Amino acid sequence: QVQLEESGGGLVQAGDSLRLSCAASGRALSSPAMAWFRQAAGKERDFVAAINWSGSDTDYSESVKGRFTISRDNTKNTVYLQMNSLKPEDTAVYYCAAKNIYYGATMLKSEFQYNYWGQGTQVTVSA
Repeated sequence: QVQLEESGGGLVQAGDSLRLSCAASGRALSSPAMAWFRQAAGKERDFVAAINWSGSDTDYSESVKGRFTISRDNTKNTVYLQMNSLKPEDTAVYYCAAKNIYYGATMLKSEFQYNYWGQGTQVTVSA
């Protein structure tokens, strides 16, 4: 079984930065596509950012493009989300997701395309 564990969330002020980490453990993932999603209170879970298995391709939601950066270190089985210029509307629980053995060129943006999930980490941005 694969476990994904997020860390790095917290309470910050508008304009601050945070870096989230997602570490994979357990049964080894093989060339997984990885992504971050978020879910604000009372809302559906939304796509934030995705990265392909090698780290050579990324995609972002329009709401975070230019402010957030997704990256990965495959030697550490870890994916990161650098969040800059945070806004109160970024407040949500952030989830890490993985789809094992995916070499496709199409970036996966639907939560239904991922088969492993972390428990989430809370990010709260005050005005």
